[in-house]
Amino acid sequence: MERQTTIKDIALALRLSTSTVSRALRDAADVSIETRKAVKALAEELDYQPNKLALSLLKNQTNTIGVIIPNLDYVLATMVKGIDEVALEAGYTVMVCQSDESFGREILNTKRLLDSLVDGFIVSVSSETMVYEHIKKIQTKKIPLVLFDRVINNMNVPKISLDNVEGARLATQHLIDQGYKRIAILAGPENLGISNDRKAGFIQTLKQNKIALDKNHIIHCDFNQDYAYIAAKELLSMNKRPDAIFAISDRLAIGAMIAIKEAGLKMPKDFGLVGFNNEPVTKLLTPSITSVEMFAFDIGKATAKMFLEMIHSNEDMSDKEIIIKPKLVIRESSRRISE
Repeated sequence: MERQTTIKDIALALRLSTSTVSRALRDAADVSIETRKAVKALAEELDYQPNKLALSLLKNQTNTIGVIIPNLDYVLATMVKGIDEVALEAGYTVMVCQSDESFGREILNTKRLLDSLVDGFIVSVSSETMVYEHIKKIQTKKIPLVLFDRVINNMNVPKISLDNVEGARLATQHLIDQGYKRIAILAGPENLGISNDRKAGFIQTLKQNKIALDKNHIIHCDFNQDYAYIAAKELLSMNKRPDAIFAISDRLAIGAMIAIKEAGLKMPKDFGLVGFNNEPVTKLLTPSITSVEMFAFDIGKATAKMFLEMIHSNEDMSDKEIIIKPKLVIRESSRRISE
């Protein structure tokens, strides 16, 4: 392995002290212009690379953002792309850790990123996370922190999320307008904010339309296609089975679609189905699935921009919140009538 050029090598070649070379590379005013030119020319010729760790310790800055996400599904991966695009343009490197929906791994990832001296954190919490001491520790250390997508509503910290209540309202109202009368919901884990917000939007919309809520038509399950399939089969086996399902993610909607087809029901004639996230696969299936567009890439970009604003501002941004509005993309799985 070829040895990397050091400041000492440049100093020996030019018969200068290492401190003079170091100051010349930093354009220090007490080093002559001729000496600075000579040092920089030789540094380029020898492909000298500064010690980034030493520089980061000197400046107390690593230009690295620690990003913690619960998984790398389509939605979160797209958000991370948005974060990375903005961060890269601003000269920052993104270090991504996924908790795999584990509270323990989320704590471990937080500790490892703290040990790596990241300049700040962008976090989306896991489905298991119900206490937030590890997040509060970041705040206590005065390290910049932004929450996104799965945010902690009762924590005073900058956050960006989708209007999940509105997304659920759009989906539920669409099914009602298409003539469906008994609408069920496949919700996520009960402790997860986005799941509860989408369920709340669903329930509110039923009430606004004077449609009775059947509590048996509310099923909580993990964000897993297999669980959704089992849950949908359970719904379809009921004496008063639903005639439509609102699934709070496309993964759940696909699991439900398999069960609906196995039951011999035709969509949208016999049964309606709406998902959430508008993943690319939803338009490729037969029938294509109506879904709520959440603009994941835009959320990622907005999150990174908020983080950079926070890190370069002296203002208190702890109460800043951005809420992105969703849009319903109507497809074959629920369209009985043109809207």
